[in-house]
Amino acid sequence: MARFENLLARIAVAAAAIPIILFLTLKGGYYFFVLITVLSSFTLYEFYGLAEKKGVFPLKIFGLCAGVLLNIVFIYERLLTDSFELFASKGVRISVFAGHQLIVIVLLFLLLGTMLTELFRKRGSPLLNASVTAFGVMAVSLSFGTLISLRELFPYGFPLHKFFAAGFIDDSQLVLVDRWGGLTVIALFASIWMCDTMAYFGGKTFGRNLLFERISPKKTWEGTIAGFFSSVATMVLAKYCFLGYLALHHALVLGVLVGVFGQLGDLIESRFKRDANVKDSSALLPGHGGMYDRFDSLVFLSPIVYLYIEFIVLS
Repeated sequence: MARFENLLARIAVAAAAIPIILFLTLKGGYYFFVLITVLSSFTLYEFYGLAEKKGVFPLKIFGLCAGVLLNIVFIYERLLTDSFELFASKGVRISVFAGHQLIVIVLLFLLLGTMLTELFRKRGSPLLNASVTAFGVMAVSLSFGTLISLRELFPYGFPLHKFFAAGFIDDSQLVLVDRWGGLTVIALFASIWMCDTMAYFGGKTFGRNLLFERISPKKTWEGTIAGFFSSVATMVLAKYCFLGYLALHHALVLGVLVGVFGQLGDLIESRFKRDANVKDSSALLPGHGGMYDRFDSLVFLSPIVYLYIEFIVLS
């Protein structure tokens, strides 16, 4: 009965959250930025909570602020465009940082600020505190930030000449490109969710051989294989249903990336939780655990998918 109640809680949370996530992803822009920044901040907070279970005292508020600034870097081009239009309409000229300059500034702010703060702190190990603070921002906020950058590729970095007749781009095609951006991220979400779901049910039904007992004693090779093939199938289905720009071989590769690195991300978080001796990263989401539990695959996978789409698919 308890397991049934847990399943109902999981379904209720998913039913409430998924439509919001899909809506904000399709809207893109600042809507998607807010969504990812919220997810990133909660996940980073839970990551720091795991570290505290090990007797480490990261600079949580400082790290969260640095994480938000790092997320802003990935929507910086949109901010620049909107700012220039606003100030130009008033006849005002402004000087701004280039994108690569801003990310260097944020990272230096993180590293130097963390070290300087630990100089005056008298709690725990300064070496461990500073290391966990900086690593959390890089592992969580930076990874989530690449998802913002992936969504922003389509209105701001999409090679129109490669997919449309050169010299003629109308408004409907620009709208289509932006829609492709939202649907690409949604396909990534769906592929991860299908991988998790089929890995669970495949393992429950056919699981015999343990995958990595020391880290996750319930995961099996059979479930992992079921999750892998479902992620590939989901991405291929997305290609034929609504991702017209995506070639079949790219859809297959993206499905493989989700099936491999998404499940590795889940194992990495399991390793962190086992080290901290906890079952879930938090109790924020009934039936799901914490935000890190729900998005562990995405944290590890997002930079890989972003790099593949920008430098190979859209190159």
